[in-house]
Amino acid sequence: MLATVSRRRGLAALAALAASPVLAQVRIDIAGVGGTRIPVAIADFRDESRSPQPIAAIIRADLERSGLFRSVDAPGALSETSVPAYAEWKARQADALVAGSVTRLADGRLDIRFKLWDVVKGAEIIGQAQAVLPDDARLAAHRIADVVYEKLTGEKGVFATRMAYVTKAGRRYSLVIADADGEGAKAALSSPEAIISPTWAPNGRELAYVSFESGKATVRIQDVQTGTRRVLADFKGTNSAPAWSPDGNQLVLSLSREGGTQLFVINRDGSGLRRIAQSSAIDTEACFAPDGSKIYFVSDRGGGPQIYRMPAGGGAAERVTFNGNYNISPAISPDGRTMAYITRAGGAFRLCVMDLATGQSQQISDANDDESPSFAPNSKLIVYASRAGGKEVLMTTTLDGKIKTPLLVSLAEVREPSWGSFAAQ
Repeated sequence: MLATVSRRRGLAALAALAASPVLAQVRIDIAGVGGTRIPVAIADFRDESRSPQPIAAIIRADLERSGLFRSVDAPGALSETSVPAYAEWKARQADALVAGSVTRLADGRLDIRFKLWDVVKGAEIIGQAQAVLPDDARLAAHRIADVVYEKLTGEKGVFATRMAYVTKAGRRYSLVIADADGEGAKAALSSPEAIISPTWAPNGRELAYVSFESGKATVRIQDVQTGTRRVLADFKGTNSAPAWSPDGNQLVLSLSREGGTQLFVINRDGSGLRRIAQSSAIDTEACFAPDGSKIYFVSDRGGGPQIYRMPAGGGAAERVTFNGNYNISPAISPDGRTMAYITRAGGAFRLCVMDLATGQSQQISDANDDESPSFAPNSKLIVYASRAGGKEVLMTTTLDGKIKTPLLVSLAEVREPSWGSFAAQ
């Protein structure tokens, strides 16, 4: 029944997690065959060994993971000062070329420079330089990948954004923040009690989540820069499933203060609590549409868990999912065009996407245990939790499911990813 819908395996899933998030190292493994992809050559940066991070390799992996690019071998020594032999790169079937350099400055910072060339037109597209601390070399590489992505596709890249997720090491739970490729993981919070349902604020500085540290489920908000925490919802019964409004001024919650599990909206300062769904059903896992006009949620009001939507201020709800008798965990793309969700097919739980304009759905995973989808801020990728090789892992996928990237964690298993906004860098 729907008592398990909010987090399908709830604490049982978290109890299965293991290992330390801080030590986790992620390897990228691209699987699947996508459509037409832009061939781009990314040469190793000159004096890249001066950087603690492999700049060119990070850029290549970022672009490949997007599903829009494929790497072309780039042998030889190149930098941003090189004059490309365009005929040679055309012969290698590269449409674009990236090269750069790393220089250590007198103050210890790294001067990381690059240029991007259009091989087809035989012209420079852009050149940039950034001086960063050695600890920020990976972020610098992600930012370069974002520039390349935007210049070649016309849309913003998401490689410098961050994700949050939950791990469990022994009996300690951790709320972890990492780069969009799963690397650079750092624990923002550790607790002997369960932490679930992390969700980024639109400002990229705060996370809301559910903590059991007081002996019951309460919703808390944490500033990820200062570590400052505050209780948002500690009402009678359970307080769960927070989700931010697009402007960051409100959150929608699932509360059992009036019996059952119902949807409430609350201001970010804890004031103005009001119930927005008046049914006697169990309503949970709510999220706002990106324009703030509607709220999508899961309810058993039709007999089994299905996804519904209603005006954000409350009112009549309409059913959204009709395929299958078990559909949960809605996530709406920032452009408002697509809904990701989890369906039960036989005994398997699989990721699906729905075109919200047509209502057409497509299952894009053949795994058996998918959970918790979350969109990249450019709406082009989804991160979700799944299982691979008997371990719980994070996966990213393109919306057509053709390019999937498991973020394979050697020392930790991870759950409940939340992809931050463009502000979360």
